[in-house]
Amino acid sequence: MFKLPEDLESKYRFVTLAALRAEQLQAGALPRVETLSRKHTVIAQEEVAAGVVGEWREDEENLEGEPDAEGEGEEEE
Repeated sequence: MFKLPEDLESKYRFVTLAALRAEQLQAGALPRVETLSRKHTVIAQEEVAAGVVGEWREDEENLEGEPDAEGEGEEEE
């Protein structure tokens, strides 16, 4: 069990953020923490517990601080 970060108000929020981040990791995002685990769900929980994952807002496509996986660094003409 991971310690709930101070900026999160509930365990439900922790689980929700970790689930969203795990989806990003499964889609190919790189981990933001060093870990021995290979499981995306565990890595995501470690990231949320470490405070390296930002807040999720309904109007955003990604967690704050996570660049788009598609078209990263490319501009459409």
